[in-house]
Amino acid sequence: CVGGGRTTERTVRAIRTTHVGSLPRPKELLDANARRAEIGEDEFARIPQDSVDEVVRRQHAIGIDVVNDGEYGHIMTESVDYGAWWFYSFSRFGGLELTTDQRFDMAPPAAGGKIALAPFSNRRDWERFADAYSDPDSGIHVARQGRKASTFPTIVAPLTYIGQDAVQRDIDGLKKALAENKLDPADAFVASLSPGSAARISNAYYDNDVEVVEACAEVLHEEYKALTDAGLTVQIDDPSIAEAWDQVNPEPTVEDYRDYIQVRIDAVNKALEGIPEDLVRFHVCWGSWHGPHTTDIPLADIVDKVLQVRARGITFEAANARHEHEWTVWHEIDVPEDKVLIPGVVGHSTNVVEHPELVAQRIRHFVDAVGPDRVIASTDCGLGGRVYPSIAWAKLESLATGARLVG
Repeated sequence: CVGGGRTTERTVRAIRTTHVGSLPRPKELLDANARRAEIGEDEFARIPQDSVDEVVRRQHAIGIDVVNDGEYGHIMTESVDYGAWWFYSFSRFGGLELTTDQRFDMAPPAAGGKIALAPFSNRRDWERFADAYSDPDSGIHVARQGRKASTFPTIVAPLTYIGQDAVQRDIDGLKKALAENKLDPADAFVASLSPGSAARISNAYYDNDVEVVEACAEVLHEEYKALTDAGLTVQIDDPSIAEAWDQVNPEPTVEDYRDYIQVRIDAVNKALEGIPEDLVRFHVCWGSWHGPHTTDIPLADIVDKVLQVRARGITFEAANARHEHEWTVWHEIDVPEDKVLIPGVVGHSTNVVEHPELVAQRIRHFVDAVGPDRVIASTDCGLGGRVYPSIAWAKLESLATGARLVG
């Protein structure tokens, strides 16, 4: 159902709407998170519920059909940084410790592999526009060119899943908010990390890259199953599929890169074994930082790999000015009949609020490719921390209004 397969009085219209996950965090939630150590985990665990109740209510009131908890259970700060991913990993994975010097690289590739990434390798986009990325007045949202982290997580023992309590809090919090708003769990999703993205940390235990990714898959299966057993859709966030291309220096061949991401596609499918495909959506993006993105890999080079994932819904960037033209790709390939396209039709990388007519035009590109029953209009990526809160909510309003214009 990819977050809503049934027809109800509330949802009778051709095009349904959703978003990718992260929504602006209220100040009260951020303040509580900053005092987390002071107030203790038991007290902190009770604080997000009011915020989740409100964020679900607000999505529903705007006209978003497939809602989530804003990723409020995954918070660290309002900024988008490596820290948010790492905090999530530490709350779900055993076998990690913080390292204060970068002694360990990520695992080398397995025999025959040709690509391995270091945790802080500079992107080719950062190097090409080093003047802009290093200038605090350039307007680039995330300016980390050349940055080194002071602490980072390292795998030092076999990975295990320790996130049972955390994922149950996510489930219980969202289901409570859904009940209060008289919404069905079939109309809701929870975001979770992919094995390939979870593996983008340092390693001092496993022998190679494939072992790390496969270990992450075994661990994350438990989380995916907990979410779907609760009747919720799991959205698997996997920027490692498209975004990692820009981190390989020098630029690899497309063939080598396709081999690299095949390992990650296989790992996702391993983690999804036994999980109904209609409760899974798979998110691909080219990175949330605000920059030129001139060195992104084209969608056409990886779309067949993405479609291998055992997920009914595929969410991807289609409003990003660097990728909006790629709507034609979906007209040039045979999209499997069991797949639902969830294109981004409003962007996270611009403060401009898209006009509803433009939103409708973008949606029609995909309706023409696969039909209205197999399109859910969405955002390019998470909006929380990437655009100002009031602008983020205005974008969602434009998304919902534009979807209603599609005839």
